Amino acid sequence: MRLVVGLGARSSATPDDVLALLRESNVEDDVLTLSTVDSRRALASVVAAEFGWSVVTFPAEQLAAVAVASPSPRVRQALGTPSVAEASALLVAAGDGAAAVLLTGKQSSPSVTIAVAAPAPDVVVVGIGADGDISAAGRAALERADVVFGGPRQLALLDNPAAKAIAWPSPLVPALPRLLAEQHGRSVCVLASGDPMHYGIGTTLVRLLGAAHVRVVPQPSSISHACARLGWAVQDTEVVRDIRVLPRVLHDGRRVLVLSAGSETPRDVWRMLEAHGFADSEVTILEDLGSGWERIHHDPDRARPLNIVAVLVRGGDGVPLGPGVADERYDSDGQLTKREIRAVTLAALGPRPGELLWDVGAGSGSIAVEWSRAHPSCRAVAFERDSVRAERIGRNALTFGVPGLEIVIGAAPSALAGRADRPDAVFIGGGFTAPGVFEACWHALRPGGRLVVNAVTIESERLVAELQQRHGGDLTRIAVNRAAPIGGFLGWRPMLPVTQWTVRT
Repeated sequence: MRLVVGLGARSSATPDDVLALLRESNVEDDVLTLSTVDSRRALASVVAAEFGWSVVTFPAEQLAAVAVASPSPRVRQALGTPSVAEASALLVAAGDGAAAVLLTGKQSSPSVTIAVAAPAPDVVVVGIGADGDISAAGRAALERADVVFGGPRQLALLDNPAAKAIAWPSPLVPALPRLLAEQHGRSVCVLASGDPMHYGIGTTLVRLLGAAHVRVVPQPSSISHACARLGWAVQDTEVVRDIRVLPRVLHDGRRVLVLSAGSETPRDVWRMLEAHGFADSEVTILEDLGSGWERIHHDPDRARPLNIVAVLVRGGDGVPLGPGVADERYDSDGQLTKREIRAVTLAALGPRPGELLWDVGAGSGSIAVEWSRAHPSCRAVAFERDSVRAERIGRNALTFGVPGLEIVIGAAPSALAGRADRPDAVFIGGGFTAPGVFEACWHALRPGGRLVVNAVTIESERLVAELQQRHGGDLTRIAVNRAAPIGGFLGWRPMLPVTQWTVRT
C-alpha cells in the first residue's frame, strides 16, 4: 500500500514531538508522503527528511472543504480549517479523483496529531437474492471482478472461479478501510443481500468512499418481499432495525417490520410488546424470503435465524408524537422539566432533522428524550453530574425508544470539554450559575445555533438578565397553574414560574 501520513501540529511542536508520535504509532512502514497545512511546511520537511518521504502541503481553505469524521472547532479557530491531519492525508491519497480511506482514527500527543490514509479502489456492490438470484448487470460486474467480498453464504453462490473470494471479518466496519486499500488497482465487487442501500453495506461504502466511487446494482430488499407477502404498502410501513427503537413507533394500527438479529428477535419483540401494553398486537414471522424454503408463521419459538418480524400494532397507549409528554410517563425523582414548560422549551429549541442537542444539567433527561423523538436522525447528549440520575436518564431513553441518547456523567463546564461534534442547540436546565457554564455552551454552539435557558431561582434570573443585555435574544416569563382540590372544591395551584431566555449565536 502507498500510505500518506497527515500531520497537524501546534505552533510550539518540534520535529522530535512528531517523530515520537510516529514511532509510537508504528506508521513508518510503506509511507511515501507527509502532508500538512501550508503554515506547517517547515516542520513537515524536517520530519520527512528523516525517512526520505516527500512533502505535500495545502492552503487552509482547501483543507476546510474536505469532509472528515472528527472536525475540531479549536483547529478551525487557529488555522481556518477544522482538520489538518485527516483532510491533508485524504487529499494526497485521493490523487487525481481516486477514492481514499483513513486507515486509522486520529492519533494525538499534546502538540501533534497524525492520520494515515491510503488510496482505495472503486467498488461495485451487487445485490443478491436469498436463492442466489443476481441481475444481468450484477453478473456482468462479477465476471469482470478480480476480488469479491461477501458473507460466506453469499460467496458460496459465486460462480466466477477467476475472482479471489474474501469473506468479511467480524467486526467488519473497523477492518473495512484496510481491506479496501489492500485491493487498490484491482476490480472489486461486494455481494450484499437484497438492496445494499437499505440498511446494507452499500450505505457504509458510500460513507467511506463517496458516492462517486460506489456503483450499486440492487435486488428487491427483504422489506419489499415482506410487504408483498403481507399486502402492506411499503410507504406506509415503519421499518425498525434496532429493537430498542420499537417503543417509539408503537401506536394502534401501525404496521411495523423489525429487521431481525437472529432467531431470538421474534421472542424479544413479543416481550417488548407485552411490556409496553401492546400484547394484543398481531405478530408474523417471515423467514428466508425469496428462497425456495421461505416460511411464514406466528410461533416465535420456531423462528429460523434469517427472519423479519411483522407487527400489526393493536391496543396500548402509545406515546404522543408531539412535545410535552405526560410527566408520569417518566422515571423521575422530581428533577423533571414539567410537561407545559417542556413543550414551550422544545418549541424554543426547534429540533430539525440531523441536529445535535446538548442537554446540560439533564435531571431526568426529558428534554433530550423528546428532542430525540422529534426525528430519527435527531441526536442528543445529556450531561448530568449525579450518577443515579444519569442511570434514570438511560432508563427513560429505553422506555421512549431513543437508545442512541448519549449520557455523560459529570458537571459542566468540565464535562463539556473536548467534544468533537458542535451542538446545533443547547438547553441549560441545571447548574446555569456555575462559573464557566454559559461560556462553554455559548462557544461550543455552531454558527446560528440556539441556546435556551430556563431560570427558576432569583440568582439564575439575575444572571439571565445580565447576559440578555450583552447578547440579546428573547426573555419570556412562563407561569402555569393546574387545577387541584382545595377541600371539597377545585382551585388553581401555581407551579414555580420560569424565566426562559432564547438566543442565537
